[in-house]
Amino acid sequence: MFDCKGHSGPALRAFFRIAMLWRLSVEEQMTLLGLTARSTFFRWKKNPDTILPKDTLERISYILGIYRALQLLLPDQQAADGWVRRPNTVPLFGGRSALDRMLSGQVADLYVVRQYMDAQQDGWA
Repeated sequence: MFDCKGHSGPALRAFFRIAMLWRLSVEEQMTLLGLTARSTFFRWKKNPDTILPKDTLERISYILGIYRALQLLLPDQQAADGWVRRPNTVPLFGGRSALDRMLSGQVADLYVVRQYMDAQQDGWA
């Protein structure tokens, strides 16, 4: 059985670190986390050792995977962190950035970007 309590704090701390590196606004962070209430967001930011819903942990898991893949594919930290905001001509993104795709608010879009990154690592995308 998956332990949300044991993973929530580390997951949130990692998310907030990535959010800082990607220069995400509060609104962008909330969207990626699947939140609508600013009070919940700031409560989590103040106390990351809260217990997160499984949906939020799933979202963070995809973001961590995207971040990790970027670090492997683009060893230059600035290039890796900036990639999410750059327009992309790959049909999956249609000239928009990966972040634009991820900000649709749907967990499925995080999954699709993560799949794309995994494919890039495997060399077949």
